[in-house]
Amino acid sequence: MKFWISLIGYQLVWFGAVIGAEHGLAWPGVAGMLVYAACQLGVARHYKADLSLMATAIVMGFLLDGGLIRAGLASYAASWPSAAMAPAWILALWATFSLTFTQSLAYLQTRLWLAVLLGAIGGPLAYLSAARGWHVVTFADPSWRGLLCLGIGWGLATPALAWLARRGTATTAPVSISLQGHAP
Repeated sequence: MKFWISLIGYQLVWFGAVIGAEHGLAWPGVAGMLVYAACQLGVARHYKADLSLMATAIVMGFLLDGGLIRAGLASYAASWPSAAMAPAWILALWATFSLTFTQSLAYLQTRLWLAVLLGAIGGPLAYLSAARGWHVVTFADPSWRGLLCLGIGWGLATPALAWLARRGTATTAPVSISLQGHAP
């Protein structure tokens, strides 16, 4: 059941972020990420690893999407806080996506080659659907250059996040809590 809740939750945040950005609003993506993260972290066995994944993913998004902006390959709607940086709603999607690696995408932790393929293909397709369906991403002509950069970036980021998730969940012992005031 966790698998489906994680997957559906991520998709709801994605749609909220994209539809919000279509209306010039960054906050629906950020709010969706906060709700999703609160739910995921509330039941997480390795919450420190999840927080680390989120921070890493935000940095990755800042570098990849910010790099596309600075290179003139892409621009984003609802470009808050600045048109020269990756927008908050995109960074919220990166953070939300990272949390799926301990739930719905946990199987990628041991299948890094599959993570490369899914990232290299799925990442650009998600951006392309956001561009064509909601007009929240605009690629400079020829658009294949931006999509190629996204494919390379996501092809590297997805297995990196999967590997970090595996490393974080393998080295972090679950925390036991006792209501009697001593360790069980």
